Amino acid sequence: METVRSKDGTAIAYERSGAGPALVLVHGTTSAHERWAPLLPMLEPTFTVYAVDRRGRGQSGDSADYSLESEYEDIAAVVDSIVKPASLLGHSYGALICLEAALRVTNLDRLILYEPPIPTGVPIYPPGARAKIQNLLDAGDREGVLLAFYRDVVEIPEPQIAIMRKEPAWVARVAAAHTIPREFADEDYVFEPSRFSDLNVPVLLLQGENSPRHLKAGTEAVHAALPDSRIAVMPGQQHVAMSTAPELFVRVITEFLFASG
Repeated sequence: METVRSKDGTAIAYERSGAGPALVLVHGTTSAHERWAPLLPMLEPTFTVYAVDRRGRGQSGDSADYSLESEYEDIAAVVDSIVKPASLLGHSYGALICLEAALRVTNLDRLILYEPPIPTGVPIYPPGARAKIQNLLDAGDREGVLLAFYRDVVEIPEPQIAIMRKEPAWVARVAAAHTIPREFADEDYVFEPSRFSDLNVPVLLLQGENSPRHLKAGTEAVHAALPDSRIAVMPGQQHVAMSTAPELFVRVITEFLFASG
């Protein structure tokens, strides 16, 4: 693991591996850099991978006060530390962070966003979800917090949750359960399309065919705002194709990262 210092002095850790063009991976809610472990054998022969622990997770530090802005600066610090042009891939909440971080760096090559939770008027959280998750956390049921988030908020089907529970990253997810409530901040995020009109890098927007309506709406809103983007729909997938269809996921992103033009 290596670290960089974010703008507020927080140490942000990442695991660097592989050889080739730089690819920074940013996980979503409930996760840490271990989320990408099943994909690394497929990515490392082609890319130098920087798998980030977002603040408050794994070996990264944290701060007393949380803000989305600090997370943008964290990822910008990682990308800025790479001398050569880097591509940036974010999943879910991490995709929202990467979208904003892209405005704060100058060495970005390409951007991949997998279903950022952009508020579009379609409710992100069902009624009572915040209270239910906080109550489970207060009761010490960390795994219950995860399951409630996946079932009620992201609407991941039970067979896909079963796959995730068998992954090595599940332990890190349980350890990071306390960070879920603060990430309800995405519901208060204000998306201003005009701010992204000059983001002139190629952008791939990943979407699961069976993903919830609010995630599809957010993806489409970002697509409409960007000057150079396209949506790739992954057949039969939902919000966690890295777990349920890793070969498909890697093939789609690799084709984009090496596409001409």
